[in-house]
Amino acid sequence: MGYNERKRIKFFGLPFSFTKYCINEDKLTITSGFLNITEDDAMMYKIQDVRLTRSLSERIFKIGTITCYTGDTTHPELILHHIRHASEIKDFIITSSEEARRKRRSLHTLNIDAEELGEEELDSIN
Repeated sequence: MGYNERKRIKFFGLPFSFTKYCINEDKLTITSGFLNITEDDAMMYKIQDVRLTRSLSERIFKIGTITCYTGDTTHPELILHHIRHASEIKDFIITSSEEARRKRRSLHTLNIDAEELGEEELDSIN
């Protein structure tokens, strides 16, 4: 299962853009451009959090914007602008990213700043 969507304009939610989003169980791919095409991928297991925002005009035309916060160094935030079925896609991304982390047995860890730890705590970690 997966989703293929296009970036849409807010006015009537029409797809007058060359940006495509392909979301499946393994990765999220953003393809943009007309003459020069750029393709960005994010593996599902790297997606840590997802946010859905809808402005008034987006709610009127039944579209939404999804922001994916990732552990990826090239794109810490992936934004899927003005897409249809935004709530359904957001739920799919959340469940797929959790499942992908379980399959890879990867852990979501917090970045602890070493300057805040005392010398004794740093020695006990090492």
